[in-house]
Amino acid sequence: METVYLETSFISYLVARPGRDVIVAGHQQTTQDWWANRRSQFECSVSQVVIDEASLGDPDEVQKRLAIIAGLPTLDVTEDAKALATAIMAAGMLPAHAFPDAAHVAVSAVHAVDYLLTWNCKHLANAQIARRIAVVCEKLSHKMPIICTPEELMGA
Repeated sequence: METVYLETSFISYLVARPGRDVIVAGHQQTTQDWWANRRSQFECSVSQVVIDEASLGDPDEVQKRLAIIAGLPTLDVTEDAKALATAIMAAGMLPAHAFPDAAHVAVSAVHAVDYLLTWNCKHLANAQIARRIAVVCEKLSHKMPIICTPEELMGA
């Protein structure tokens, strides 16, 4: 069975109150459709990085996010993952505040996850940045997961 790392934006879109913006509402619906129709075809996981990010903000929303996460395996943030995240940041393609984004990639790469599922198109599901992050991963003998949105992993 293929593996999927669920990044925090995916979890947030899954449980958030319906958005007023048409694009956000569409992403929320796609996320819910993926969860209902495709999740069972993958082994899904998160990491402590996801848990930490999902624990921030409105207490009611935090509770909903953590309820979803509670049913998922948690990948360890190993020393290898920390080193890879640091190397990704050192390469200069992400701003300093985006360290958690580097950590998502690093944890999923170190654990040889097939896909990283995200709605973060600024730093993660961004072809130019992903290509450069993949080079860093390869230099440290890790294969970067395919970073995609739920739309891209809907299947046939």
